[in-house]
Amino acid sequence: MLLITSIIAAILTLIFIKLSFAVIGLRRKNKVGLGNGGHDDLERAIRAQGNFAEYVPFGLILIACLELNGAPWWLVAIPGLTLIIGRLIHARGINEPPPNFNKRVLGMKFTFGTLISLAVLNLAWALYVLAL
Repeated sequence: MLLITSIIAAILTLIFIKLSFAVIGLRRKNKVGLGNGGHDDLERAIRAQGNFAEYVPFGLILIACLELNGAPWWLVAIPGLTLIIGRLIHARGINEPPPNFNKRVLGMKFTFGTLISLAVLNLAWALYVLAL
């Protein structure tokens, strides 16, 4: 079962929905059907949503692989928590007018650090299981 992954995926999905509603709201407010219509706030919201959608799937796949391969719950939960934190910090940083680059950079550090850690953890765990 993927209980830890399910919790992490559910939380990330709720964040994605919130980011999506922000885009929809700004599109309605600014009467923009496609693109950003020259509105900076809409461009920020679009990129926050898009950036989230670009990075989260890799993290979820790697988290699910760890859990499916029998890694301890905490080895699955900790990277899941750091991925959530990184994505929240990044979204906040990109949506602040003017964009807060410190938060964006911190959010991406959390995200990349998590993805790199998950890749290494998956490789190490697979080798550990194969060696048993």
